[in-house]
Amino acid sequence: MERRRSMQEILGLLKVRIVRGTNLAFRDTRGSDPYVVLRLGSQKLKTSVKKRNVNPEWNEDLTLSISNPIMPMKIEVYDKDTFSRDDAMGDAELDIQPYLDAMKMVWDGIPDGALLKSIEPSSDNCLAAESSIVYKNKKVVQEAILRLRNVESGEVEIQMQWVKITSSWY
Repeated sequence: MERRRSMQEILGLLKVRIVRGTNLAFRDTRGSDPYVVLRLGSQKLKTSVKKRNVNPEWNEDLTLSISNPIMPMKIEVYDKDTFSRDDAMGDAELDIQPYLDAMKMVWDGIPDGALLKSIEPSSDNCLAAESSIVYKNKKVVQEAILRLRNVESGEVEIQMQWVKITSSWY
């Protein structure tokens, strides 16, 4: 009974592509070995480590299950160390509620490439540039460049896309 109830609370799956990092902080003498940790509630997913690179390209998909209530997604970047604790390289948060609200706006006949919502950078978010939510190839897609906090420099580019499941509300 408990398992069935928890399955009903899941709204669907959100595929988050960690595209790249830009101008990440140096944490070692020869650069950094960065990886990204994606958190949402109790979920925690990681990318691979990119050796000696402060401008890494991951292009890795991580999939989160989305349930109510919807919390902000947290992105953390770390430098992998072998003989000591991994070094923090900054973090960012992204409110995914605007994305989910935009998905509800989709209807039959909406043209490919239609802009559903635009979110401007502000002191309330970690956006480094305007983030657009668009309807592309019959999917709702949001691309965002997030400015890392608690660090001297760095940004992480991500792309979000909804994954339909049979019991999905969308």
